[in-house]
Amino acid sequence: MRIWVDADACPNPIKEIVFRAANRLRLETTLVANHPLRTPPSLYIKSLQVEHGFDVADARILQLLRAGDLVITADIPLAAEVIKASARALNPRGTLYTAENISEHLARRNLMDQLRSAGTITGGPPTLAKTDLQAFANAFDRVLPRPAKPPAMP
Repeated sequence: MRIWVDADACPNPIKEIVFRAANRLRLETTLVANHPLRTPPSLYIKSLQVEHGFDVADARILQLLRAGDLVITADIPLAAEVIKASARALNPRGTLYTAENISEHLARRNLMDQLRSAGTITGGPPTLAKTDLQAFANAFDRVLPRPAKPPAMP
């Protein structure tokens, strides 16, 4: 399993959680963004800068993605494509997108887009709270591979 982070809008506290897990579990982790990113020195963590443009980072993630990989993203259309590619998508607020729930999330996103376009509502989601960080950490932990247990002593 590789971890991909749609890093253009990923909050720093979420990245920190991902960095710790990548190093602890020795998981190849790539942050993809259209601007330079700082990553900690690690054999397992790297960044990939793509050209500026609409959905360029998303397209690059989808191009490199393999079945079984995990993508950290708040972008619901990207999450839908990740699921179609037999990979998993996790929102920075701890929502694991699945084949069973992605249609509902897409419909809600489209409705919110329409309401924003009509001026009925303004703004985006609330600021990331400590409860969101905890929800992400818990969901992230559930999808990460378990380290091999040492053999039992005879």
